[in-house]
Amino acid sequence: MSITTDSVQRGVAVRPFAAFLPYVVVGAVHLVAKLVDNVALDQFTKPLLMPLLLVGFLFALPRRRSEVALLGSLAIAFSWLGDVSLLYSGDLGFLTGLGFFLLAHVAYLLLIIRKLRMRRLGPFALIYAAWWVSLVVLLAPHLGSLIIPVAVYGLVLSAVAAFGTTGSVTLIAGTALFLVSDTLLGVNRFLPGFELWQVDFIIMLTYIVGQGLIAYAAVRAAANQEKRLQ
Repeated sequence: MSITTDSVQRGVAVRPFAAFLPYVVVGAVHLVAKLVDNVALDQFTKPLLMPLLLVGFLFALPRRRSEVALLGSLAIAFSWLGDVSLLYSGDLGFLTGLGFFLLAHVAYLLLIIRKLRMRRLGPFALIYAAWWVSLVVLLAPHLGSLIIPVAVYGLVLSAVAAFGTTGSVTLIAGTALFLVSDTLLGVNRFLPGFELWQVDFIIMLTYIVGQGLIAYAAVRAAANQEKRLQ
């Protein structure tokens, strides 16, 4: 009996790694393309990231007909639409991408609250409330008519990171990195004079790792729930 149990536990640990490996490999290639400024490879690999994450996420889940699968898939699919929209320059592409990512964060928020939460929301989450206020104050003079959509987006983003603190360490790290990525994206776009070495690389690094960690946290939570039901 102990051998069987150990084998099952090892299988649960290996399966997500194998499922997410294509996402990790293409993500690494995309980051290298950013570093060497290979625009063609950059634009080729970016639209592949979220589909690969979605396939890995669904393959690694113990049950594909579940609320975790549905909400996680919606979040990743909306993120892909956001990625594609941001490939187009101008305010229209930015606003379209912002809208899709807003929907992605709403799906992630529902996923965390309904399925990934392990504890109550604690005082640590107030850090993200302070982050939202600070970001709005910092960018407001430069946003013009975009202030309301950006402020609403930031509020939902901070809520995801705040509720992420109620889950596993993996989830906490994933939601925090996603917030860092979007923060740098917004500051880099709207704050005059902002300069950071390899900012596009850092934005995508935190985005790729953040998204991957959130998906992995959801898979682990679903696997643990499945073991409790057995």
